[in-house]
Amino acid sequence: MRYVIAVVLAFAAAPGATSVAAADLNKTLHVSFPIAETGFDPQPVGDVYSQYVNRVIFDPLYRYDYLARPYKIVPNTATAMPEISSDGKTWIMHVRPGIYFSDDPAFNGKKRELTAADYVFSWKRVIDPKVRANNVAVFDGKLVGADKVVAAAKVSGKFDYDAPIEGLQAIDRYTIQVKLNFPTYELQSDLTTSPTAAVAREVIEKYGDESGWAMANPVGTGPYRLKEWQRTQRVVLEANPGFRDEAFPESSKPEDRAIMKEMRGKKIPAIGRIDISIIEESNPRMLAFRSRELDYLQVPIDLVSTVLGPDNKLKPEFATQGIVLARGVQPAVGYTYFNMEDPVVGGYTKEKIALRRALGMAYNVDEEIRIIRQGQGEPATQPIPPNTSGYDATLKANVKYDPTGAKALLDKFGYIDRDHDGWRDLPDGKPLKIMMGADPSALTRQYVELWQRSMTAIGVRIEFVVQKWPDLLKMGRYGQLQMWFLGNINTTPEGFGFMSLLYGPHSGIDNLSRFNLPEFNKLYEQAQQMPESPERARLFRRMSELVNAYAPWMYNAYRYENILVQPWVQGFKHTVYEQHPWLYYDIDLARRNAAGK
Repeated sequence: MRYVIAVVLAFAAAPGATSVAAADLNKTLHVSFPIAETGFDPQPVGDVYSQYVNRVIFDPLYRYDYLARPYKIVPNTATAMPEISSDGKTWIMHVRPGIYFSDDPAFNGKKRELTAADYVFSWKRVIDPKVRANNVAVFDGKLVGADKVVAAAKVSGKFDYDAPIEGLQAIDRYTIQVKLNFPTYELQSDLTTSPTAAVAREVIEKYGDESGWAMANPVGTGPYRLKEWQRTQRVVLEANPGFRDEAFPESSKPEDRAIMKEMRGKKIPAIGRIDISIIEESNPRMLAFRSRELDYLQVPIDLVSTVLGPDNKLKPEFATQGIVLARGVQPAVGYTYFNMEDPVVGGYTKEKIALRRALGMAYNVDEEIRIIRQGQGEPATQPIPPNTSGYDATLKANVKYDPTGAKALLDKFGYIDRDHDGWRDLPDGKPLKIMMGADPSALTRQYVELWQRSMTAIGVRIEFVVQKWPDLLKMGRYGQLQMWFLGNINTTPEGFGFMSLLYGPHSGIDNLSRFNLPEFNKLYEQAQQMPESPERARLFRRMSELVNAYAPWMYNAYRYENILVQPWVQGFKHTVYEQHPWLYYDIDLARRNAAGK
């Protein structure tokens, strides 16, 4: 098996390292998010911004070595990599003794050690139907004996966390045994993600709401804890004083020489506080960075030309200040989904497919990339993006911009203006009106204008449901949006999870389009039992072809990211899979103060 390998713990102190010190509370890293958080419970959370926070509060068993390229999985709270049986179906994992949760009233004044039972409980939450975990695909249908417990919970409305599941057991205080219905080759990478991190049952039972969510009371074993939360405005994290003794990872590679000079031997985390401001508009975010109120910034796509020249290199006004540019293609796909259960745009009949395809043909993706994204992207061709396994560079499946062809297709299938009011109607004569979700930011308004112009050009009336992004996500999961343009980004190099976004049984969880095609579902189930191989690649390609044929998604763009880093930030290394890795950063206070911050 490819996972049965010996890996040296990457986070042990380097030989000869200097003595380490605790996180410095005089150091605060100032960060911004462009979209508001939804809460801090790692299993149910479905947005990436909340999970950036969860990742430093809660601990999964494994993580990616921060410095290693190519990317390599190493133990986090585990003592070693999994022991996997020859048939790939039985996994044994050992939790490192002596790791403790942050203090909380739920523990009645006692120190609470992390144990194997905490991971078992947390992973059961992923499959609990009431929790509606966004990453249910990690364990759904894979654990021996779990389907019976899940089915009973769907009938009773309550998941029995004490019911034995053969495939998920704590066989002693520190040992987890997982038995799988079939070998699952994405599990190792999944076990590096926040949704598989450990929460304490006492905390969930004390603070959980009717859905079993404890969004406002995160208690983990990670390097930071929640200090302050002003919803949709500000999140402040403080270093966990009880965090285990770890040092910055070691590397002897030439490209890491400068980082090691800054960070070798330092205890992590080095920074005492993380101050996250929610700044939805692009100009205020850029202004905050320019005025040194932010320590780094993902450049808003509508302001790229103020930072980069035509050669995509940093302009001199930034370079002369010592600001560093990190740039790459994100493992992300932008798309517009159609609610396949909606009576207007949903359905699998020819006229419904024709409507969705025509709307896609009328939207100018090239203009989006050229003008709104200022050239920072490329047309998406399939659900899986570049930089992830399963991406097929030979597949060119994006719909070509063709408003004339779109009008002809609508005419052919009866979407014509029957009452002569200037707008097309449905084949049955009722008015055709498209409703699309949109947040109120200035950047989104540019997308709204492009959609409005595109639809007007083909005679289709479109209106927008304008809500804050977290509210739109909630509406999307409950099937209350007809259409919405958004993106999904991966936190690992494995691409299989993108197909989960279109798997029928995950409708209303991570499958917001509610696409439910038997052929696609069968291929998905076959593919999840295969290792990365030419055979699995063929299944992925066929799934992408089905998505293109039935059009539950209209592909938009694969995004380029540009990150500006102030010269006093230490330990920064660009990684497209782990944005905001605060655990590894430090701040040179003397240099920051000299710059006037």
